Amino acid sequence: MKGKSNTPAIRFKGFSDDWELRKLGECFTERKESMPDGELISVTIGEGIKKFSELGRHDNSNDDKSKYKKVCIGDIAYNSMRMWQGASGYSPFEGIVSPAYTVLSPNTDIVDSKCISYLFKRSDMTHVFQINSQGITSDNWNLKYPALSEIKISVSPYLEEQHQIASYLSSFDNLITLHQRKLEKLQNIKKSMLEKMFPQNGSNVPEIRFKGFTDVWEQRKFFSVFEGLQNNTLSRADLNYENGTVKNVHYGDVMIKFGDYIDASETDLPYISDDAKADKFKNSFLQDGDIIIADTAEDDTVGKCTEIQGSEGLKLLSGLHTIACRPKEKYGPMFLGYYINSPAYHNQLKPLMQGIKVTSISKSALQDTDMIMPKSIEEQTMIGEYFANLDNLITLHQRKLEKLQNIKKSMLEKMFV
Repeated sequence: MKGKSNTPAIRFKGFSDDWELRKLGECFTERKESMPDGELISVTIGEGIKKFSELGRHDNSNDDKSKYKKVCIGDIAYNSMRMWQGASGYSPFEGIVSPAYTVLSPNTDIVDSKCISYLFKRSDMTHVFQINSQGITSDNWNLKYPALSEIKISVSPYLEEQHQIASYLSSFDNLITLHQRKLEKLQNIKKSMLEKMFPQNGSNVPEIRFKGFTDVWEQRKFFSVFEGLQNNTLSRADLNYENGTVKNVHYGDVMIKFGDYIDASETDLPYISDDAKADKFKNSFLQDGDIIIADTAEDDTVGKCTEIQGSEGLKLLSGLHTIACRPKEKYGPMFLGYYINSPAYHNQLKPLMQGIKVTSISKSALQDTDMIMPKSIEEQTMIGEYFANLDNLITLHQRKLEKLQNIKKSMLEKMFV
């Protein structure tokens, strides 16, 4: 049913009456009861309410906890200086919080506090918290209970409707958590296999390899594996995503957007706006197997690379702050991209990095680095395919997670007034 101004856009069957406007002071009282002993609770922007133990944190302080506030099951606790950023949460357990937090005890005849905790996360609600906070700058904005108690919210007159909203959104949270854990597990598997499938610490064989391969890996210098290609120095202002004949790989995309390899035919790459500028680099058009290394970053991730695949029929150049390299001989698809980004290779770049706020690495510094690789193209190919399949699984779970998060965001907008 299409919502009116005082009813939500989506409702469960059986509920039709208008929602009621109430002050938060009618819905919650401030719990000021102190409790020096108990499970320490943290209230964060992203995690909501969590036990210290769940977050892997321990109370190592010798603070006097005599003024710590008691939190009961069903309470909402919030950080009064970060409420406008979403630092609040429903507590499913009993514990204690720092006196810097505010604890809200629900009037259970009027509200389901878990339902209201979701309302508190809506962007329009956090904006209300912001404009009602006291303080000159965002660094000292503060929303204490007296100011919060005067804020009005629309609530369903039916507690059962509130229960159902809370249950529905909670089920989404559970699904999101499940997919987050699956995603983290896959990411950890990839991290572990990057360490185990490439030789480390002076070894010439990896800890884990595919059956049928027993030869030692050979060590070669970077300069003997690659020849250099020319890159351009065009800024983002010289690029566009609408039209052109030559596409460009920008270092910022290598650092943030691209993985260990890209399929250029399916990747959204910008065009060089001026064909005349692009034509100057026509002898350095990229092809499959070429490696693009970002030579500048704000941390030690400098040196991250992406390998080009799917370039057939495309005109593609390496852009600003990149080092473009072409293998002197054939390697298994995607192998070099995964290897150069692995700790086995990347760790040796750290002593070669220069700069403090902005870190960089030079072409000359790369030339003498060591590369340890299998002679067998078949083994290289199997390694590249293994990690590509793992990345595809990771991407699949990321998309599922994003879809669930978007559905939840939409429901937060449509299930409240």
